[in-house]
Amino acid sequence: MSLIFKALSDPTRRRVLELLRQRPMSAGELADQFTVSKPTMSAHFAVLREAGLIVPEKQAQTVTYHLQLSVLEEAMLGFAQAFGWELRSAETSKSAAKTETSE
Repeated sequence: MSLIFKALSDPTRRRVLELLRQRPMSAGELADQFTVSKPTMSAHFAVLREAGLIVPEKQAQTVTYHLQLSVLEEAMLGFAQAFGWELRSAETSKSAAKTETSE
């Protein structure tokens, strides 16, 4: 979980995740959204990959990144549980709602 929070600690990496919520994007498309160098963006992508928050898909010379929202969701649930908050994942919530409505 510490890798996830390290990845989320940087505003550039959080913005990358926001952009990927809209759709998968190539490394170049993402880098064009920022004023930092491409090697700096590559380092940000590496931190996000290491945390499991994004997954690269390589096609020829293009790398397209996809958001792994389930990893973030699990981290947030773990964080909440560490503080004694009772939260449910989207899947758990859907299952519970179905059970409650069928009773």
